[in-house]
Amino acid sequence: MKNRLKVSIVGGSGYAGGELLRILLNHPKVSIQQVTSQRFVNQHVGVAHPNLRKQTGLLFSSLSELRRCDLLFVGLPNKKSAEKMPQFMKLAPKIIDLGCDFRLKNPSDYKKWYQWEHPEPNLLKKFVYGIAELHREKLKEVDFVACGGCEATCSILALYPLVKNSLIKDNQVIIDAKLGSSAAGNRPTLASHHPERSGCVRSYKPTGHRHTAEVVQELKVDEVHISATAIEMVRGVLITAQVFLLKNIQEKDIWQVYHQEYGREPFIRIIKSKTGVFRYPEPKILAGTNFCDIGFEKDHLSNRLVVIAAIDNLTKGTAGQAVQAMNIMVGWEETLGLKFPGLHPI
Repeated sequence: MKNRLKVSIVGGSGYAGGELLRILLNHPKVSIQQVTSQRFVNQHVGVAHPNLRKQTGLLFSSLSELRRCDLLFVGLPNKKSAEKMPQFMKLAPKIIDLGCDFRLKNPSDYKKWYQWEHPEPNLLKKFVYGIAELHREKLKEVDFVACGGCEATCSILALYPLVKNSLIKDNQVIIDAKLGSSAAGNRPTLASHHPERSGCVRSYKPTGHRHTAEVVQELKVDEVHISATAIEMVRGVLITAQVFLLKNIQEKDIWQVYHQEYGREPFIRIIKSKTGVFRYPEPKILAGTNFCDIGFEKDHLSNRLVVIAAIDNLTKGTAGQAVQAMNIMVGWEETLGLKFPGLHPI
């Protein structure tokens, strides 16, 4: 364990915390110092994450027991992270926040989208949005990172090449997002109760999705319209984006644009096949991976382009994104600890 980066996790008993633990336990250059949970203090992490039994001897600590470390991952509920961030900054020189509290740069956006005043607005400018494919160079220099929301991450990565190359009308972006149940966290509610959730295709946020603010901010587009649907799947996000091309270009030209932007990206795969079951992105085969799969199809009758993208909300959408950012921040190979290719069949 000598010379390994000492990291701790605040809020490690949730699904994202468990995914982060799973990845970090197999990271060749990291030593996990502490994992906090108010619900499971002094209990083995396997109580909350049974897949980690016999993988570690770590016990959950209380937040009050948190000690200094090299890098701190924070996975607290909305607003809680912001309230405690000055305290966390005294304990670690580098921090990666997995929640929403530092994603948006304009403090007024928190009032608009989350209905609360940001308790530490002066800290917002210190954080870089954690999507490496957009902000790799900034991540090399920064000490504080705010990971993107899972649906926002998928949407941003899907549309970024088109926006960057000025190919679409930036006031006509319509996104249909389908999400698995783990995106709602591990606190049970009536909506997640098995008799209520099982078999459902439930539209739960037809308008006003909070991740809209992130997509607008990062893509710098005029308008984005998101509708979210909960489906009977545990892990995964699938977005289907309807956009309209400014000029009538061919699919091969669109493919070239995506290849130009993402051809060297280790975790972006362009899925474009005319045959086979998996000719478009599919969340199921991405479970546990840090990949974002992106595909598209042009409507031959119009200038409408349908862009389809998939990720695992807990990996590329949260914990994997955080580890990818950590690797870049400390100057390591970006793919360290993130090479799991997924399973098929599953």
